[in-house]
Amino acid sequence: MPDAVIIIPHFNDGTRLQRCLDALVPQLSDGRAEAVVVDNGSTEDLSALQARHPQVRWLTEPRKGAAAARNAGVAGTTAPRLFFLDADCVPAADWVAAALAVAAEGSVVGGAVRVFDETPPPRNGAQAFETVFAFQNRRYIEREGFSVTANLVTTRAVFEATGPFRPGVSEDVDWCRRAIAHGFRLMYSDRLRVSHPSRSDWAQLRRKWLRMTQEGLGVNGASPAARLRWGLRALLMPVSILVHGPVVLRHPGLASARERRAALATLARLRLQRMVWMLGQVFAGGDGRSGAQDENKWGHRPRRHDR
Repeated sequence: MPDAVIIIPHFNDGTRLQRCLDALVPQLSDGRAEAVVVDNGSTEDLSALQARHPQVRWLTEPRKGAAAARNAGVAGTTAPRLFFLDADCVPAADWVAAALAVAAEGSVVGGAVRVFDETPPPRNGAQAFETVFAFQNRRYIEREGFSVTANLVTTRAVFEATGPFRPGVSEDVDWCRRAIAHGFRLMYSDRLRVSHPSRSDWAQLRRKWLRMTQEGLGVNGASPAARLRWGLRALLMPVSILVHGPVVLRHPGLASARERRAALATLARLRLQRMVWMLGQVFAGGDGRSGAQDENKWGHRPRRHDR
């Protein structure tokens, strides 16, 4: 039996999944880890990809959502260590070895997520924004108490004690904080590295943050006091533009003044849009999903991924 299972949820993203598996599968030759793709009802024909990587095990989860797919991957395997990776991520050449090494260092370990562009420069506003703000996993872990599931290492014992991922909320935030509440240690390791593509346009960036705003309310809570806090956070969104503007201007990853201007414009547009969404959630009295049915994790409409 392998020491670890790498669980990869997937929905209609075969090109990126192939890139992920092409980087991952050569690392499985010693048999210490196996890779399991949990397909969430894709309409794409995956037969060529399955033939390309016969070492990979394929499961199907008909219930919608990446949370359900990850849970199915855990339930359908027996290895004592659980490594979570996203289908659109590219693991570093030593990712499996690093995951096996850091698994003993903490109950839950999150790693670095580097953002890269899939189109040639210059970056547009969405890409420039993501270069600055996407996947700040060290900060998430050290200041906010969670790691993204795109690069997460834990054990089956921790998972069983914590419980499964919950759909309909920010499942990475929710699950990690539940694990911490159970007394497990969350830590960051820079040795554990993956790369993730930036969102390539405003539509993709908007869908991502609409989903996260919807799911964020689930973590925040729906009581009157929680909704009041949510409303106050909404009203602070314009202030955050001023706070984070200098971060954009100083960021070394932006190559030109044009990219900085594009990132600043997208920052302002997105924060104001989020204020509108969040205030709508507060006054709607429900979960804030009315009028926002184009996004899920995967619900299923446009492809998902990550933070």
